[in-house]
Amino acid sequence: MTKIKKVAGWGGVAVIAVVVAGAIASWQPEIPALKTPGSQTFSTAQIEQGRKLADLGDCAVCHTRAGGERNTGGLAMEIPFGTIYTTNITPDVETGIGKWSFDAFKRAMRLGVDREGHYLYPAFPYTAFTRTSDADLEALYAYLMSQPAVKYQPPETALNFPFNIRQGIVTWNWLFLQPGPMDTDTHQSAEWQRGAYLTEGLGHCSACHSPRNLMFGEKGGEDHLTGGVAEEWIAPSLVANSDAPLNWSHEDLVTFMHRGYSANHGVAAGPMAPVVNEGLSQLPPEDLNAIATYLTSFQRGDKTAGTADKLNQQTETHVEPLTSEGARLFSGACMACHAQVKGAQMVGVRPSLALNTNLYAATPDNAIRVILDGIQNPAKTDLGFMPAFRHNLSDAQIAVLLNYLREEYAGKNPWPELQKRVTEVRAETERK
Repeated sequence: MTKIKKVAGWGGVAVIAVVVAGAIASWQPEIPALKTPGSQTFSTAQIEQGRKLADLGDCAVCHTRAGGERNTGGLAMEIPFGTIYTTNITPDVETGIGKWSFDAFKRAMRLGVDREGHYLYPAFPYTAFTRTSDADLEALYAYLMSQPAVKYQPPETALNFPFNIRQGIVTWNWLFLQPGPMDTDTHQSAEWQRGAYLTEGLGHCSACHSPRNLMFGEKGGEDHLTGGVAEEWIAPSLVANSDAPLNWSHEDLVTFMHRGYSANHGVAAGPMAPVVNEGLSQLPPEDLNAIATYLTSFQRGDKTAGTADKLNQQTETHVEPLTSEGARLFSGACMACHAQVKGAQMVGVRPSLALNTNLYAATPDNAIRVILDGIQNPAKTDLGFMPAFRHNLSDAQIAVLLNYLREEYAGKNPWPELQKRVTEVRAETERK
């Protein structure tokens, strides 16, 4: 018995030692508050450069709640372990970042640790922001600290145990954070390098467009940018394995980022619409071209679906498709806006269903969400709005309609158990 007690005693000591070692390893010091907040001076050029960088990083998209003042936080981000609320990043000294020095700001962007030494949840994509150069971080800091200070305290983030223990994030960082600016690939053109820097850094495209592992770390290597999930929407692949029937050309990408619409691919919907409206569309042409140059370098030339004209000719054969229930539903609900024939057109663009990536996707979730709730907040108002059919069509009707569209316009087999998935998505979205 005495020996067992000794073993147990040493085991307890070992556990305590591990806990102490972990606490020491995870400890981050508080960075002193600015002695005279608001006293910094920044050049006009630096502030303007920071504004462009804030647009690229979609700062306002995540840090502005519905109906709230810009960058005051409070946007709810639901994850399996609870709800994260974004922070106030205006220079208010009490509820925002008004007391933050540049060193504190840089630590948050590079290491995911706030001024007081608290670890930030990686819903804040510091694993991408860390690649930003010191000069650009200084410009972004200058812009944010030059904006109006707004007093607003967002709700407190409270995740379920053990995810509410922020010190545990140090382990996650050891696994998935590679701090510091990204390496330069000298074998590529200057425009490609610029595009890589914007896409992989402040643009943080991979945060949504890359799959995640069981620990919610981004998968890299061959999985990088091959598609992910954003706010329960499927974020499509940006590289060669894309479901899109046509490759994304350089012009397609630039047009889509600037307008939120490409005639060869469709309109931005879901969480992508505000990314275009608040962020990408505000960037200068040279930056959009650089991003497009980088992303098109991952495309491949073996798409066999044909040209946009050929696929649209297929659409024209369905002007009066009244031979099935799906055809009749399409005629009554969709044809007025989506028929490709010449003639009167309602306000906005006329997206081709034969080019809609959602109909080619392995999962129907995006298509279901668009049918249920339409597009109420388009990336640009001149694109037009899509009505919601949540209260007009039953789950069975939506399933019939979507499988009709998938078969007739994408030439794909029906999604299995589609009605069941429509019912599930309807329930999930009604809780929002």
